[in-house]
Amino acid sequence: MQSTARIPCTIITGFLGSGKTTIVRNLIENAKGRRFAIIVNEFGDIGIDGEILRGCGVENCSEDDVVELANGCICCTVADDFEPALDAILKREPAVDHILIETSGLALPKPLVQAFNWPAIRSRVTVDGVITVADGAALAGGQVAADMDALSAQRLADESVDHDDPIEEVFDDQIACADLVILSKTDLLSDKERERVEARLQGELTRPIRIVPSRNGALDPAILLGLDAATEDSIDAIHTHHDADHENGHDHDHDEFESFIVDLPPISSPEELTARVEAACAIPDVLRVKGFAAVSDKPMRLVVQAVGSRVQSHFDRPWKADEKRGTRLVVIGLHDLDATAVRNALAA
Repeated sequence: MQSTARIPCTIITGFLGSGKTTIVRNLIENAKGRRFAIIVNEFGDIGIDGEILRGCGVENCSEDDVVELANGCICCTVADDFEPALDAILKREPAVDHILIETSGLALPKPLVQAFNWPAIRSRVTVDGVITVADGAALAGGQVAADMDALSAQRLADESVDHDDPIEEVFDDQIACADLVILSKTDLLSDKERERVEARLQGELTRPIRIVPSRNGALDPAILLGLDAATEDSIDAIHTHHDADHENGHDHDHDEFESFIVDLPPISSPEELTARVEAACAIPDVLRVKGFAAVSDKPMRLVVQAVGSRVQSHFDRPWKADEKRGTRLVVIGLHDLDATAVRNALAA
């Protein structure tokens, strides 16, 4: 007989490159018997973060446990994509113990949380908590992401310019909805920088919320799970920038952002690809580069993730026999980025 208790769901949100996928992987690796189902919402044409989790190699994380929603922002498509995915997860046998949702960096948590009040969902699932991951290194530099475009930096510095920057609004809304804030990349901060960043976050919070520092996503699951926040009960009282858009049935505007794929042949070494990605990320308006690469004479697939000048890579698993070996990178940036220059830098 299936339990009538509602299954807890943790929503993990945060800007591009803040470290959400690393935190999800850490939870999977330290499941301690919990049966997780993971919903990954991607911004872009191919699912990189979902593939990273599928290739994590953790025994209790099968490919079937990771559900990818790549058809647009989850906060704008909850009816079309999220509800059917959740329904399929809830029908699984044996039943899952906990659901993890990793949103895209551009998603707004509020409309997603509000969907948990729908009759078909409310009786079966509750929001255990909304966890917002904030990039500590970027915030220490006065930005919300590691590689903001020059206009955004200028707006932050110039009080005579309108501060209603779309990226800032997304970040503000993610912080406003948080039941817990994870300050990532604290290993890159001095004590004074960390204190300054935490003070800034506290100043933006409208209610008492705990801020937890993190290095490489290594957090005890007890910190992240079991918050029992039931966020869906209080979400309507939280004010966000985009309330009017969703109340009137309008999607918020993602036209400021775009993504495209760059396909390349196998590379000679990880160092070669790192140099190319660094050059691409130095081009104005590029926010993120992520993907997979084939390295000549290596049987393993290379995972590449870059935010600003920080490029990370690791081999995650052997290439499958039916997979085409090659390099496929997703570039995410602002609408006016020079896509030709980015492609040339990556292909150099």
